Amino acid sequence: MLEILAPSGNEECAEVAIANGADAIYLGYTAFSARDGAENFDDEGLLRILRKAHFSGVKVYVAMNTAVKEKELNTFLKTLIKLWTAGVDAIIMQDLLLGKYVHSLYPEIVLHASTQAGICSEYGAKLAKEYGFSRVILARETPLAEIAKITKIIETEVFVQGALCTCFSGQCYFSSFVGGNSGNRGRCKQPCRKRYSYNRAGFEEKAYALSLSDLSVGEEIQKLIDVGVLSFKIEGRMRRKEYVGAAVRYYREILDGKATFDTLSDLKRTYNRGNYTKGLAFGQDKRFLSRAVQGHIGEKVGVVKFEKGKFLVESSFQAQQGDAFKILRDGKEIGGAVFGGRFGRGFSLFSKSRLMNGDSVFVTTDTAVNARVVDGQPRKYPLSLRLCFSVGEYAIAEGDGIVMRSEEPLAAASSSPLTVKDVQASFLKTDGLPIEITFEDVSIDGDVFMPKSQLNAFRRTFYERLSTKLVNGGRGALIEKWSIPVFQGENAKVAVISNAFDGFDCDVAVYKPQDYRADLPHGFLTLNAEKYLYLPPFHTSEDIERVSALVKENSLDGIYADSYEGLYLAKELGCKLFAGTGFNLTNPIALSQVYNEVEYYAISKELSDKEGTGLVSDKAFCLSSGDIKIMDLCYCPFGKTCNRCDKNDTYVLTDENGRAFPVRRFVDSRGECKFEVFNCASLIGKGLVGAGQLIECTTQERKGLAVQAKDNEGQQKSVYPTYTSGHTKNGVL
Repeated sequence: MLEILAPSGNEECAEVAIANGADAIYLGYTAFSARDGAENFDDEGLLRILRKAHFSGVKVYVAMNTAVKEKELNTFLKTLIKLWTAGVDAIIMQDLLLGKYVHSLYPEIVLHASTQAGICSEYGAKLAKEYGFSRVILARETPLAEIAKITKIIETEVFVQGALCTCFSGQCYFSSFVGGNSGNRGRCKQPCRKRYSYNRAGFEEKAYALSLSDLSVGEEIQKLIDVGVLSFKIEGRMRRKEYVGAAVRYYREILDGKATFDTLSDLKRTYNRGNYTKGLAFGQDKRFLSRAVQGHIGEKVGVVKFEKGKFLVESSFQAQQGDAFKILRDGKEIGGAVFGGRFGRGFSLFSKSRLMNGDSVFVTTDTAVNARVVDGQPRKYPLSLRLCFSVGEYAIAEGDGIVMRSEEPLAAASSSPLTVKDVQASFLKTDGLPIEITFEDVSIDGDVFMPKSQLNAFRRTFYERLSTKLVNGGRGALIEKWSIPVFQGENAKVAVISNAFDGFDCDVAVYKPQDYRADLPHGFLTLNAEKYLYLPPFHTSEDIERVSALVKENSLDGIYADSYEGLYLAKELGCKLFAGTGFNLTNPIALSQVYNEVEYYAISKELSDKEGTGLVSDKAFCLSSGDIKIMDLCYCPFGKTCNRCDKNDTYVLTDENGRAFPVRRFVDSRGECKFEVFNCASLIGKGLVGAGQLIECTTQERKGLAVQAKDNEGQQKSVYPTYTSGHTKNGVL
């Protein structure tokens, strides 16, 4: 069965999603949600929504999809089993390794792999299935051809509507290193929605250079259906109920073959950034970037005409009090406006901005639409009842697999015996539960005595049992049986990640090609060091084939991977694996699940030295100095203007405070450009005591000096123009 999956940042949004036809909702609990800024749900709110949803035939998935630190493990696991016992239908997790451990202890718990896990190929799908996950929520960047392969392996969920992250799923450290608020821990401050410029002709002016338009797959959803996608996800746990209602209704009507222009119009008016893109599943389109406008622009309803001191808009749109508008000039936002009044051919605006003739008027709050989309049809659970009351026998109530009898046999009545009408009237009182009652059979044998208070108590007990069954299926409490592993040993090796290896030595060399189609350089191949090839976190089948060929042809020691998919690939190749910083290893349980599968691993770069101590072993590395990669861009930030591109290896992204972020361009196996964004300040330090030093100097001009200065912070400060100690002292929130 196809599933429309709706966001629920609070109870109102959940109720609107259900009323408008959602098949499932997803929400966050009070902790461990990747949308920490949403209202989220406490115990009482969750139970109310579980009851509402399950009686409406709607599933409830809870997102526990943040990176979990060692000190949080006990609370995380206790919370997880509590939520499962309460009756949720699945737990969404970012950490596949922690999920593997959960599955080994509690195989009955249904796990979905979060989009934060970065699964974009068959290898990630196979790994997730092997680890006990029943579904993968694919990275938003996954091409349709890869989706088709993945659906043959495991149940698949794909985003069809809502905000897009500019960075590849699960690999964004921008908010983390710019402001100390980690997106991997649900606290992203969205620095990508600010203004930036590039040092490339035509892109020097400050714009929303990293801001993407909202995704709206729309009718293209049929292509996803054709390749086997089961669940269609609407993003938006931070958005209002009007948006949730409009989005659910739009996709409900598409799947039901009833979609109209009006339904899409309603959706645009509740939230629309950039007039929508179809997303990278179908290839980068012209609307993919929203450089001119960052926020909601709604739908165009006319243009400004300045007449007799008033801003008039000739339009068929029936504006009214409470409606709000955004004004664009030459595609750029210049201010806002509110409804000022009606006139014969349209309406007038009031604005503090200086509007001009010809300015485009977009409605961003349409009160009539808002009222319509939150007023969905109530859904009730169909219940067929068989009720039997006989003198001298126990009263029997049967329905939906539940059979209940009264505590005592029924006595004979001396007057006013029980009637069928009495029984039906009682059971039609559903105690607030959304039930649609039909009576399959109501039989009364003899003159039965049963006071109304007793009959009502009998009914309440039956409905309580029905509620328990539907809410949590009668799940019992799970026993706490986990333990936190302890690691020992030290690693004194030095590993370097770079796109060139001339002029310095190291123990482990990780080569990042500038062009994956090219042969590996002599300087790398002749190093007296262990040699690993870098596998980017986002990759296609062609990329994997090329990396595999390069490893085999050059007899490399292994691959360095920034995503879980490297685990499956290394096993298939029979080579060593260096699990990179992109694995975001933050706790010893996750490490215990991968320790025997890897040659080396990198501790998360978001942990402080104190937090990382429990992850140190003879295989451990810690990013100690050099470049800090903060984003992977799987699209062209220059709008695929390939015929005019200067194709520089490195660009500079500059924010409004003058901070300069190096942007490295490289070419994948298909000849497509991909980009890596690095922090404006390089990392300085000696690393974590007991762990090997991991140095990245891909963007550094003086690579040899950067490596030589690995143990001397004073020298590092002379090598790097700007520098930071990162999260070594305080970690992230």
